[in-house]
Amino acid sequence: MSPRREAPLVPDAQPRTYYDEPVLKEPVWNWEIPAYFFTGGLAAGTTLVAAAADLTGDETLAARMEQAALAATGISGALLVADLGQPRRFHHMLRVLKPSSPMNLGAWLLGVFAGGVATAVVTERVARVPGVVRLFRLGTATLAPLLATYTAVLVSDTAVPAWHDARRELPFVFAGGAAASGAGLGLVLSANGSEPALRILLAGGSAMELTATRVMERNLDRSVVGRAFHESRVRMLGRFATVATAAGTALVLSARGHRRVAVAGALSVLAGALAERFAVVAAGRASARDPHAVVDPQRGAPAPTAR
Repeated sequence: MSPRREAPLVPDAQPRTYYDEPVLKEPVWNWEIPAYFFTGGLAAGTTLVAAAADLTGDETLAARMEQAALAATGISGALLVADLGQPRRFHHMLRVLKPSSPMNLGAWLLGVFAGGVATAVVTERVARVPGVVRLFRLGTATLAPLLATYTAVLVSDTAVPAWHDARRELPFVFAGGAAASGAGLGLVLSANGSEPALRILLAGGSAMELTATRVMERNLDRSVVGRAFHESRVRMLGRFATVATAAGTALVLSARGHRRVAVAGALSVLAGALAERFAVVAAGRASARDPHAVVDPQRGAPAPTAR
């Protein structure tokens, strides 16, 4: 005979906060930060394409992509300074090196990356020493994966539920978007817009971004945190990102030498990567506003039912 189970003395209670007010302060980031996430990933992706083009002997594409990486890095720095409010605040982050701080390491990474890209561009246009140019191109390319993913680590290392709970998938979402964006810009700037290697890189990056995004949303849907991605604005941005990335990839793969079709597909992929960054930031803000997204997972409680 199985032992008799005793009835619990205290019934299961649905955790609530004070008048259902938010527990966390909603992130105050404006549009500059998701745009910064995108341009940083674009800089990383274009640097990888520049290094690959250099190694395969396509000096024209390598030079164009390195210049594009420099422009994207400059825009990233401007967006970061705009969010910080004062340029000296970015400078102050470089006064110390703090390995335990993703923000501090990110500032140093951006500074070193910008210096390497700028040196490669200046050396290519002024000194014209191929060996030195290649050295700096390959050097910055080794930093590209870190630049593409450190922002995912930065937001995951917070108490914001939608970001913290997606810490395993977000780096792959950002890395895939960076690779697809870099390849997409490469197709726009290349001579004929149909290089097989760029199309393969774009397709692989898009597949990684779409797959990681789907896995992330499916895992978050297992708890109340997932409803942040179903808020109207977040859902609209996410759907646009998915459709733009998938449709753009299909256009690029079916272009078959038609430059205009390939360019249109590449621009669509770029738009999808940008929208995905905005969707991730918007989802984080939505989850911070939801007190249940903070309290319920800690108590192991199911999602609250509608009243």
